[in-house]
This record gives sequence, C-alpha cells and structure tokens, in this order.
Amino acid sequence: MNVRKITSMTMFVSFLFLVLTSIILYIVPYGRVAYWADWRLWGLSKGEWGDLHINLGFLFLFAGLLHMYYNWAPIKAYMKNRARELKVFTPSFNVALLLTLAVAVGTYFEIPPMSTVIQFGDSFKERASEKYGEPPYGHAELSSLKLFARKQGLDLSRAVQLLDAAGIQFTDSKETLAAIAAANRMSPQHIYSIIKPAMIKQDGAKAVHFPDSPMAGFGNKTLAALCSEYNLMFPVIRRKLAKRGVTAEAAMTIKEIAAANDREPMSIFEDLHEIINEKTDI
Repeated sequence: MNVRKITSMTMFVSFLFLVLTSIILYIVPYGRVAYWADWRLWGLSKGEWGDLHINLGFLFLFAGLLHMYYNWAPIKAYMKNRARELKVFTPSFNVALLLTLAVAVGTYFEIPPMSTVIQFGDSFKERASEKYGEPPYGHAELSSLKLFARKQGLDLSRAVQLLDAAGIQFTDSKETLAAIAAANRMSPQHIYSIIKPAMIKQDGAKAVHFPDSPMAGFGNKTLAALCSEYNLMFPVIRRKLAKRGVTAEAAMTIKEIAAANDREPMSIFEDLHEIINEKTDI
C-alpha cells in the first residue's frame, strides 16, 4: 500500500466532508432553538453534526501534517528566492499571510465582505427561530419538569395528569424535559405543548412579569412584540426610551434598535428593565 497516496486521499476526502459539515453548521438554528425543537438533518442533531465536524477536522489536520512530512522538499522549494536561498517570508508566503490576516481582522472588526458572510448565516438562523419557535428561556429543555412548571406558572399536578393522559412515559417530575422527550421520541417543544393547558390562570389586570435577564431570542424580538407580550404601552415605552437617548420604532428588533443607537442589545434590555420597574404609565 502506498502511504503517500493514502495520505493525500485522506486529506481530500476529509476536506470534502469538512466542507459539508461547515455548510450545515453555518445554517443550523441557534442552539437554544435546535435543542428545544429537536432539530435534525439526515437524522443527526446539531450536537452530532458539531462532533462530526471536530473529529473530521482532526483527521484532516493529521493527514495534513503527514502530507507536509512526505512533501517537505516541494514546500521548501516554494520558500526559496531566486538565489535558491531558504526564506520564510517569500512573496508567495507574504500574500498568503496577508490574505489570512485580512480575513481574520475583517471578521473581528465586522468589515464587509466578512461581516456579510456572518450576517447571511445569521439570517438562516433567525428564519429557523421563526419556523421552529423559541424556548421560553435559554436551554429550558435541561430543566426538570418540576422546575419548568414553576418557571412557566404551570400547575405541576395538572401537567403530570396531561402527560399521563397523552401516554407520555416518565419516572417523576425530577426528570428533565429533554430526557422525557428523548424517551418518548419527540421534542421538548412537543412536551411543552402537551402540558401548556396546565397554565395557572391569573387575574386579567395582573401584568406579566418582565424578566430580570434577557429571555431567549430577545435580540430578535421587535419592540412591538415585546410590548404586546408584557402588556406594555408602546407609545410610553418609546417616549421613555427617547428620554434616554434611544430612538426606536415598533417594527424594529432589539438588535436593530441597539445598532441604530450605537449600543449593545444588553444595554437596551437594561433600559427597558429600568423603565418598566418605574411602574408609571406602563
């Protein structure tokens, strides 16, 4: 067997699979959405695609090092000048280094076209969030049924009854939604849809509590949607944001509001939290 040929073909095949997994991870939904909706492609979850990408990357790296070893003479030839003197910073190497640095620096400072590539990928993820739905809070699937019911204002005993009536197999309320979903071959989102009718009814006049930390998908929500979700009056919120130097429109997402005002989404959240906790004319 020719080790050189095997090395070269391993590099080639692993590179092709790396391209495939890179494309899939580029368009895969955000983790909170993928795990909540049990997103899969060709039977593999987001985590499994990530594991595959990592191991293929190590295989490609190992084959690449072997390839360098077996082809060190040509590589040295590329690094020689016209006088046949060995130099690291040859014109070819310098161009390659500059291209790499340009992409790295452009990505860090969000300069087009590098930023465009990232934004294009984010657009896929945001559409997936709209399609599959956001969890009530980050990694809600890792909460036990008991904790989830408390956080979502559900009657635990009623939720258990609903699961039993739907034929859902689980041991007790200490099991996580992810474990219950996996045991019954469904998504945590589906489990939530079953127990959602167990919501404890509150007085109509009672306002929905605005959380003390950003909810899942906060940056992608429009200001109008937030006001509707938390029973807030948009004109009042907009006026009070304006007093803080923040310009906002109903159709703008929190990310868009932050970008338009040269702020971070977390800064907008803190403004909203302070405004709402003033409890005046909201």
